[in-house]
Amino acid sequence: MNRLVVQKYGGTSVGNIERIKKIAERIARLRKEKIDIVVVVSAMAGETDKLLAMANQISAIGKDRDMDLLLSSGERVSCALLSMALDSIGCPAISMTGRQIGLLTDNSHTKARIKEVDTNRAIKALEDGQVIVVAGFQGINEHGDVTTLGRGGSDTSAAAIAVALKAERCEIYTDVDGVYTADPNVVPNAHKMNRVSYDEMLEMSSLGAKVLQFRCVEFCKNYDMPLIVKSSLVEDSKGTLICKEDSSMEQPIVSGIMNDKNQAKITIKGVPDQPGIASKFFTGLADENLSVDMIIQNVSDESQTDISFTVAKAEINKATKVVQDLGKLIKARDITTDTNICKISIVGAGMRSHPGVAAKMFSTLSKENINIIMISTSEIRVSCIIEEKYGELAVRVLHKVFDMDKTLVNS
Repeated sequence: MNRLVVQKYGGTSVGNIERIKKIAERIARLRKEKIDIVVVVSAMAGETDKLLAMANQISAIGKDRDMDLLLSSGERVSCALLSMALDSIGCPAISMTGRQIGLLTDNSHTKARIKEVDTNRAIKALEDGQVIVVAGFQGINEHGDVTTLGRGGSDTSAAAIAVALKAERCEIYTDVDGVYTADPNVVPNAHKMNRVSYDEMLEMSSLGAKVLQFRCVEFCKNYDMPLIVKSSLVEDSKGTLICKEDSSMEQPIVSGIMNDKNQAKITIKGVPDQPGIASKFFTGLADENLSVDMIIQNVSDESQTDISFTVAKAEINKATKVVQDLGKLIKARDITTDTNICKISIVGAGMRSHPGVAAKMFSTLSKENINIIMISTSEIRVSCIIEEKYGELAVRVLHKVFDMDKTLVNS
């Protein structure tokens, strides 16, 4: 078999017929170099939001199984159109859904995890000289039901397929030409990073960097699959390589700064200060497939305490209902929510060998009168929950104080 490359194109890249035709031309040129290609596509830009809006007009909380069937249709449209575009210019192609490419998931609708990829049909299509165009973001469970992999799941589809087919590399094409030190729309002096370690990218992806889905990076790290982020709008985009950390890579103290606006906070007040109470709440949330991020428990006062935690803003209603039901059982005094927050994070492998990074971050925010609501850290990351209105200001001042305005990272 020839060399194999897996490419993924995001919603803006397939946003209209003209762009789909240009992608087909790009793929056809690469195919002439005797390279086999599997292409994974997202839904056309705005299509998923349109489908969600229609669903919300019918039911505020639709059945997850039905939502998966609905939302998976967007990727199928762009998949079929790109396959047609390739055929029309003499490049043999075959379109495949998640089921047809053999992507088997667990039974967690709307946030399914990939269990395996049956490559038999894909290998046969590649041997027949066809470009495979896959509808990303979707798979099938053991019951034959359509499942989806969560927002940005086409990235994960591409990574899983690349690993299963033992591809040379996995390329993610988007509307930006790589991974930046911060959002260029917020920080004009933000720099593109030529290389980023898997660990740094994992942190960035989990903290609001929208360029790659966390599980995509996780797949590539676990199987040492080279991952490249490029622009589909720039013909010679070199992009950013995500790879193993090595001694040749420069290690600035802070490599990237993220502002995650998709955050909401729930506070349970007057919780009995007894063993097992917190467990009831977080087990209840886990049973509903709800992920919790930061957690703070205040000092006990008169045998009662307060517990605060954050969830994805899109899941605040579902999480609040779970907490309210449990709160009644343990007679919590009150439950409040706050959706006007964001999470500011700094990430850098260089933090391992530079003490005082967190202190510098906190003092910088303090000088701007930005109050820190919650704090979380790891070996290469510091995150703070602050008021959403201060998010962009925080990114700009931190980018400057860590000298990121002047440094081309990992050049």
